[in-house]
Amino acid sequence: MGRPDLNRRQLLAAAGGLAVAGSFGFAALGTGADALASDADTRVRYWNLFSGGDGANMIAMLDSFRKEHPDIAVKDSTLQWGNPFYTKLAMAAAGNRAPELGVMHVGRVAGFSPGRLLDPWDEALLARYGVRKADYNPALWNRGVIDGKLYALPLDIHVQLCFYRKDVLKKADLLGDDGRMIPVGSTGEWFDVLKKAKQVQKKGLQTVGLWTNDQNFQWWFFVAFYTQLGGRWFDEGTPANTEVLFDADKATQVLEFLRQHVTDGYVIPGAPTGEQFINGAPFTWEGNWSVPVFSGAKLDYGATPLPPVFGRPATHAESHAFVLPHQSGRGGATNEAAHELAAYVVTHAQQWAAGGHIPAYTPTLSTAAYQKLEPQNEYVSAMDHQATEPKVWFAGSTGVLAQDLGPVVVSSTMGSAKPAAVAQRMKSRLTKLLASKNPMDGRTAAQGGTAA
Repeated sequence: MGRPDLNRRQLLAAAGGLAVAGSFGFAALGTGADALASDADTRVRYWNLFSGGDGANMIAMLDSFRKEHPDIAVKDSTLQWGNPFYTKLAMAAAGNRAPELGVMHVGRVAGFSPGRLLDPWDEALLARYGVRKADYNPALWNRGVIDGKLYALPLDIHVQLCFYRKDVLKKADLLGDDGRMIPVGSTGEWFDVLKKAKQVQKKGLQTVGLWTNDQNFQWWFFVAFYTQLGGRWFDEGTPANTEVLFDADKATQVLEFLRQHVTDGYVIPGAPTGEQFINGAPFTWEGNWSVPVFSGAKLDYGATPLPPVFGRPATHAESHAFVLPHQSGRGGATNEAAHELAAYVVTHAQQWAAGGHIPAYTPTLSTAAYQKLEPQNEYVSAMDHQATEPKVWFAGSTGVLAQDLGPVVVSSTMGSAKPAAVAQRMKSRLTKLLASKNPMDGRTAAQGGTAA
């Protein structure tokens, strides 16, 4: 059965009702503003959502590509991060005004109507430019595969980390002979570590920053520890995603663990986590994008994946990935140039790693230059222990799943609701989401073709 046509109303609904009038303007953060008037043989329009340090790193990589490929003019445009970006990209694809190349979070791909709003990659063409499936972690590569076709070419994974102050942990005798934090393998061991650190830390600071009031971070932490327990979301049969397998008992364990940080006094709710860490707090749980901030502050610190307190290593991971927004006439020189540009950035990601992200192209990880990066070389193992959201249309960065379940996780961590009750509420909401239809194409998760 064919997919229903997409219209403006459906696309606006898919963005969660956000006003998008302002989203059609974009910040010209790139250096290819004159590409439209370039004398180059081929032009590639490239939309991304990278700002700040990420944006500067991406621009440096694009400038290197331009220097090496003067025959390809790259017009890069940086748009507002989050749903405004996805709304604009969807409407451009539906209206046949899409750029040749774009960026998405891999978790959002299943809900972006692959085959209608996204075009598949030509794997043979990617291989010509040096990118092959064998160069990737298999689980990461397969997250971008829908109905047997590759729709997302991963650039990186970005993960949640446990940052720690070496100066504080040294006083608490919590550093190993290698100068890194001692390993932790249970909830009891973790709270023992916090107790020892609290005894030597500066007064007035929290022991660990957990972003207790932030629905995104609390959701990401929940996903990590629920995965450590082996928790499942939905069935994986044929068709997949027809039954909720969410384990409320395991969820309760995770929620009680997060809540204990507050009740035992290791967290100051609402405290600025990054600032507290810079000022001397022993720990903070942050995304790897905080590496440039803490390194810039000249801290003596390290960073590991979130501690495997439930026995199984797993830390929350998302991935920036290149996509081909749908063009009715995709093909020819511009399409080939888009493949070449994406492959170039993927295979030259040392610059990207400086921002804290783990390059998806695994040959980069074995280079001497990458292995010298600190603390990146301490948490690179996260590539093999990714805790990801389920592969359904409502998942992914800033997606419906995080918006729906993140606030209830916060309510448990902050104490306004009991963990066991919150776990049951989460299961109920997952049941409703599984039965709901994707506004992009009117299909449920079971009908959406998400099998790798």
